Amino acid sequence: MARHADDPVGAPLAGITVVSLEQAVAAPYATRQLADLGARVIKVERPDGGDFARGYDRTVHGQSSYFVWLNRGKQSLTLDLKQPAGRQVVHRLLDSADVLVQNLAPGASARLGLDAASVGKRHPGVIACTITGYGESGPWRDRKAYDLLVQAEAGLLSVTGSAAEAARTGISVADIAAGMFAFSGLLSALYVRATTGEVRPVSVSLLDALAEWMGQPLYYGHYSARRSPRTGARHATIAPYGPFTAGDGGTVLLAVQNQPEWQRLCEFVLDRPDLVHDARFAANPDRVAHREELESIITAAIASLTVDELQRRLDAAGVATARINDVEQVWNHPALAGRDRWRQFNTPGGPAEALIPPATLAGVQARIGDVPALGAHSRMILEGLGFSREEIAELARTRVTTLA
Repeated sequence: MARHADDPVGAPLAGITVVSLEQAVAAPYATRQLADLGARVIKVERPDGGDFARGYDRTVHGQSSYFVWLNRGKQSLTLDLKQPAGRQVVHRLLDSADVLVQNLAPGASARLGLDAASVGKRHPGVIACTITGYGESGPWRDRKAYDLLVQAEAGLLSVTGSAAEAARTGISVADIAAGMFAFSGLLSALYVRATTGEVRPVSVSLLDALAEWMGQPLYYGHYSARRSPRTGARHATIAPYGPFTAGDGGTVLLAVQNQPEWQRLCEFVLDRPDLVHDARFAANPDRVAHREELESIITAAIASLTVDELQRRLDAAGVATARINDVEQVWNHPALAGRDRWRQFNTPGGPAEALIPPATLAGVQARIGDVPALGAHSRMILEGLGFSREEIAELARTRVTTLA
């Protein structure tokens, strides 16, 4: 397919068209990354309000923070898929598309005739990507899934929080994990199609994605018969690894990953070289077993230091360290600003800034597109499919679509 005029030169996915029946986080995150790489992403939304993530909040110039984050660079087409005319528009789109992504409610895509099997028969060149909560088969295939529920089912809540209370991870980690695997799966499927001509559907479940990310606690718990404890900001199986308070009340997070770091911490930061050969702290499993004693010793050793002095000692000793930033400090982080990671784009309510994709390709500039208003591209897309003015007006009159 031809490259679109607004695609940056050299965009890896220029010429790829993606149709997405998406909502919330998982599918939109996958397709936004495709858009960043130059794909044309047509986001199909309900005429009566669109993607429900549009209504989560109104913090970014009246727009939802979720929606602004996940939907830049896409085209919004409103369609009532419950009406046959709406489904016919989708099929006309798929006649010239490369990918169909959907994370509709369980069973919805099959009822609409837009599941992977149906799409494969009618549009054999289209790669269908299905994102579900608990898989397309099995005893939980019809069960609804939301991010926090999957965090619970995947065991993440059992290892997150304090000893007294479990805690939800502060981001939609199950959705993000599924979106990442859908993105990488689609890249693999596009490569297979380009090199062999074979079209292979992609399927991702939130549970599978997050269970994969839970690999270390799963192995640790299963093979040791010990549950990874909830340890707040500390690492459950590495010590010392967590926050420590200096004499002036400031907090530094330090992480000791190996024996040379442990030795440098003892000798150059704590002024306690005797600890290097202390049997209680000889190796990481010993330090974890005696965590409370170790942390008391470290706290006492740094009590005379300000947080800045402690930071300088840790840096000089080559011990990994960090401050616990709030979101505004991250927004202005020198490691982001100093590497020109921010770009401006537009939302329906005004300009905003976005981070460019974490994976940078040498010589390729990511496309940071604008966030679409609901139905902003309906007329343009329908005209591109060959619908006449009269036909478009009838689709609008019958509420199959809305025109911005």
